[in-house]
Amino acid sequence: MGEAHTRAYARVLHHYPGLVVSPQLVVVADEVPGRAAEAAGRYGFEVATTDWREAITRADVAAVSVTAPNFLHRQIGEAVAQAGRHLWIEKPVGLHLADAQAVEAALRRQRLHSAVGFNYRHAPAVQAARELIADGRLGSITHASFRLLSDYAAHPDGALTWRYELARAGRGVLADLASHGADLAWHLLGPITEVVADTAIFLPKRQRPTGATTGHVRATGGETGAVENEDYLAGLLRFASGARANIEVSRVAVGEQNTYGFSVHGTSGAVAWDFRRLGELLVSTGTRYQDQSFERVLVGPGHGDYAAFQPGSGIAMSFDDLKVIEAAQFLRSIAEDEVHGPSIADAVRAAAVVQALGESADSGRWVKIDT
Repeated sequence: MGEAHTRAYARVLHHYPGLVVSPQLVVVADEVPGRAAEAAGRYGFEVATTDWREAITRADVAAVSVTAPNFLHRQIGEAVAQAGRHLWIEKPVGLHLADAQAVEAALRRQRLHSAVGFNYRHAPAVQAARELIADGRLGSITHASFRLLSDYAAHPDGALTWRYELARAGRGVLADLASHGADLAWHLLGPITEVVADTAIFLPKRQRPTGATTGHVRATGGETGAVENEDYLAGLLRFASGARANIEVSRVAVGEQNTYGFSVHGTSGAVAWDFRRLGELLVSTGTRYQDQSFERVLVGPGHGDYAAFQPGSGIAMSFDDLKVIEAAQFLRSIAEDEVHGPSIADAVRAAAVVQALGESADSGRWVKIDT
């Protein structure tokens, strides 16, 4: 994600030439020896360091991207705010709701701006779906389904990294993927008021890596340890509007590679989106109710930020493009002193949903969300 943020900063003026803020890559930090220097050489940072504290206290730094493991988010996030720097941070912001709230409070005290990595909501197709829903084209929303299925942890030799430890990751696939689902659900359908959930660990043992890791690596022949957080979650959501939804997330779904998306049904229509077909929507609207089929719609200029990247419908965008949109909104927030895009407040909201889902899985009961 550090590379994704860096590429987004490097490209943002190509797509948004009207931005009054021109980002300069000043300093990169990584505690693993050699990594920061390699990144500086590749991307053109002026300085490389193994100490993130040095990075955030430099006089020539105005904004900081935080793409560290979850357990460092609160410590670094609060320190960034205390240093008077604007913050772009990946989700989840910390291990618990209290961590996200603490970072939000620190930023608010200093009147600083923030961005949070809820990148899927930036897809022009998602923005088009949101407009369909808000405009009443689907009638009153009745029910929806959100799915985030992946196989990144499906291999039994997947290394026991920090992602599987309560002390360093907090929740498992709940924090990693359900946080995205919670943000999409709230973004499209409004406040979530109550949840119930079930979780499971399907691969309870993994082998520890023998050195520094990146991404989802494999390990064999090492010490075996226990997986401490969930591989899978299924949940039900109730909304303030009266709508209902189900959510299913998995990191061990064999055969599924980034199967992320949603379907939303209303009293007179429906819309569906699949991340793997980023620029497409399936839309059913009209007055037939029965035997009313879906139409495949290709988004294009006029939908979300599509025109900043491509001139006509049907030309593919990418995951990295979504991060460029995120970077542009972060920089606009700083330049205009006005919130653009998902901020730390959205991270707190998603964390409240994730916490409630976890509490429900532990207790077997419906849990209300205090919003």
